[in-house]
Amino acid sequence: MSPQKTQMSKLKEQVVEKAKSIGFDLVKFTTAEPFTRDEKAALDRIDMGFMDGLPWYTKERVKKANKPKLLMENCESIISLGISYYTPITQKPQNLLTGKISKYALGSDYHKVIKKKLKLLVKFISEIHSEQEITTRIFVDDGPMNDRAAAEKSGLGWFGKNTNILTSSHGSWIFLAQILTNIKFDPDTVSKKTCGACKICIDDCPTNAIVAPYVIDNTKCISFLTIELKGVIPIKLRPLIGTWIFGCDICQDVCPVNRKIQPSQTSEFQPRKDFIAPALLPLLDLNEISFNELFNDHPIKRTKLTGLKRNVCVALGNIKNPQAIEKLAKTLIESDPIVKQHAAWAIGQIGGPLSLAKLQGAMKNEKNPDVINEIKSAMIQTKMIN
Repeated sequence: MSPQKTQMSKLKEQVVEKAKSIGFDLVKFTTAEPFTRDEKAALDRIDMGFMDGLPWYTKERVKKANKPKLLMENCESIISLGISYYTPITQKPQNLLTGKISKYALGSDYHKVIKKKLKLLVKFISEIHSEQEITTRIFVDDGPMNDRAAAEKSGLGWFGKNTNILTSSHGSWIFLAQILTNIKFDPDTVSKKTCGACKICIDDCPTNAIVAPYVIDNTKCISFLTIELKGVIPIKLRPLIGTWIFGCDICQDVCPVNRKIQPSQTSEFQPRKDFIAPALLPLLDLNEISFNELFNDHPIKRTKLTGLKRNVCVALGNIKNPQAIEKLAKTLIESDPIVKQHAAWAIGQIGGPLSLAKLQGAMKNEKNPDVINEIKSAMIQTKMIN
């Protein structure tokens, strides 16, 4: 082995060691070659309408995301990193009127936590590798970078049929991060593992969002419906959402690869107790100020106040507990039109004389045609339940 080869091999070992010392669980390397297969798959999904509702997810963005040299012109390598966020949930719900939040959002905002670690790693690399002027660009699921393609190509993990990256040591409960650099590292080998014949995630998805192995119709995915969708959730999908108010973990919870996974060692990702099975009724009382205070530095802010209240209404409609009627009725009168529509639907799902009376009362002063239509439908539903 040449002296230069030996030096680069040592540098790679030092980077891995440092990355793990600052909290990354997985570290792999790959080249800056385009992700041709992944680009085609993403473009096909746009053409099929599976990415509708994400106006920022354009063909131009996809083409850029799959060509690392378009993201950093002198990119030679990608350092692909993973950090576990898995924490077993043992806390029992305090009452029946509780919702569910995806595990990744139970702790602090992962973007901020991971970026701090990436910057430490970049600083370390710059200090120990003075042979060339180093340039880097970092990504944490927040820019035009195909993180999953890089993770697969580096051997960090393999694609599950639910499109998540699966890893032998931490399952799919990992956040991905990438460092693009002009340092030419030897690439690691692609994992040979696959899901085989297993299709549990496909069978157990309540909305049938996984339309084929490795293909998701984003417009049916509960995570999209409760986070990214800014408007009205289609009526036919509302009962299938259950009590998820932010995200969904079903396709990960049922995955055999995720069994017997060690908990995350990152303190910032430990769940906030009030985020585990959160009480739903108090969330309907939030205003913009209290919403921002409660979810400051947390991913849940992404859905915004209107989205969260909308989701809470759907969850309450699926629980069908009459204890929620009074709060939903207040929401039906006081909230914005999107929330009102879902509050009306929820009251209709609960049914009973009180529900019908609340809907009739709200109808008297309602002016918004969309809300009026929801109230009418809810009244019909209430009478059917009665």
